[in-house]
Amino acid sequence: MTEFPAFALESLQDGLAIRALHRADWKPLIIDWLSAELRSRVRAGRRQLLARAAGLHRKPDARVLDATGGLGRDAYTLAALGAQVTLVERQPLTVELLRDAQRRARLSPDPAWAAAADRVLIIGSDALDVGRGQGPFDAVYLDPMYPDDGKSALPHKDMQLLRELAGDDLDALQLFEHALRLAPRVAVKRPAKAPWISARKPDAVLEGTRARFDIYLSPSA
Repeated sequence: MTEFPAFALESLQDGLAIRALHRADWKPLIIDWLSAELRSRVRAGRRQLLARAAGLHRKPDARVLDATGGLGRDAYTLAALGAQVTLVERQPLTVELLRDAQRRARLSPDPAWAAAADRVLIIGSDALDVGRGQGPFDAVYLDPMYPDDGKSALPHKDMQLLRELAGDDLDALQLFEHALRLAPRVAVKRPAKAPWISARKPDAVLEGTRARFDIYLSPSA
C-alpha cells in the first residue's frame, strides 16, 4: 500500500482505489470507465457539447490533448467517440487509478469499449511540460479545478476527494496560454456563470445548464 499524507492507495476487489484516511465517512475512490454513467454519455454521440467542443462533430478521429486529466471520464468519452486522446495528469496517485481503469476497460468483452481504452495515452506529468513534439494535436481540452468560492453546491464525493488530493489548479491561466501554442483549437470547460479564463474573448461558446465550453481558435498554432 502506497501512502501520501492523509491518502492511501490500495487494491480492492473492484480495482485500485484511493482512500482518504482523514475522511472515514468517504468511500474509496475507484475510476470505472465502463460505468453506466459513461456508457450513457457515449450514447449521446458527437453532437453533445463535450464532443463538439473538442471538434469531433467535424473530425471524429481528432487528436485531442486532455491537459487536466482528472478521473479521465471526458478523455474516455472522447476516445469512445473516435478521438485519439493524450491524457495528462500530474497527481501521481490519480495516475495510478487512471492506468488501472484503462487496464480494466481493455478487458471489456465489448471490443468497442476495449478499443476506446487503447485510444487513450496516459502521461503522468505536468501539462506545462508537454510540447508540440508530443502531438500534433487538433485540440486541447481544459477542465481546471478552480478555487472553491463557497457559493456552489458541493460536488460529488469523488470530486471532493480529488480536490483535496490534487488541490486547485492555480496555474490554470498559464496552462491556457500554453495550450494556445499546442493546437489550433482550445476548449475550456467553465461553470455556466463563471468569467472567461482570461481577458481574451472566446471565439465561440457552447452553453449547457450547469457548465459551458469556451472555444478559442488559433490557426497559427
